[in-house]
Amino acid sequence: MDQLLNGKVALVTGASRGMGRNIAEQLARSGAKVVVNYATRLDQAEEVVKGIQAEGGEAVAIQADVSKLPDLEKLFQETSDIFGRLDILVNNAGIMITKPLQDITEEDFDRQYAINVKGTFFATQQAMKHMSEGGRIINFSTSVTGQMFPAYSSYTATKGAVEQLTRQLAKELGPKGITINAVGPGPVNTELFTAGKTPEQIKNVGSMNAFGRLAEPEDITNVVMFLASSESGWVTGQTIRVNGGFI
Repeated sequence: MDQLLNGKVALVTGASRGMGRNIAEQLARSGAKVVVNYATRLDQAEEVVKGIQAEGGEAVAIQADVSKLPDLEKLFQETSDIFGRLDILVNNAGIMITKPLQDITEEDFDRQYAINVKGTFFATQQAMKHMSEGGRIINFSTSVTGQMFPAYSSYTATKGAVEQLTRQLAKELGPKGITINAVGPGPVNTELFTAGKTPEQIKNVGSMNAFGRLAEPEDITNVVMFLASSESGWVTGQTIRVNGGFI
């Protein structure tokens, strides 16, 4: 295994499946001890942990709903109690509700903001309390913030907020030697994107980038790994579009 992150402790929110799972697994392969955060699916989180352990890595699963501050406080305190430190935070947890403007309910709107924006903000606040110099925070946005897609208005609004938080918080975290950046994927072959779409719709969206396919989680994780490493120390406050030329 590549040990670029040997001795580091990483916390990945929403890590029981999809992109978060892939990131947690790759961080472990690079030598990091990993906290696999999950909201409700303990079985899936434990599966990720067992897979990491089977490859010789170290991981634990910790439950927390990122939209609730007491849960976040518990999550970060338990991470510190177990591993004694925190070096990397990946704010991956998120939901995507796509409906036309007239169909978006107040509940839809509030739920997306609670998880995508509030969760990212207060997880970063908690991370600042536990991280020392050289810490890395990676947020998740989307390349759709630069597009005009029907039914994506409330979702992309949350991700636009994440991008602004990323830029503004870089100045506050900089004096502590902590970097914060966002990754903005295009369409990725995960449940978050493909749920509710027909094969034809998925194929059409995949044709909108330079390579004519959906991204696989590994395509995005490779950039996350760079941002988590010491090599990214002069990159902060940025949103990096990882989308295969998606237009």
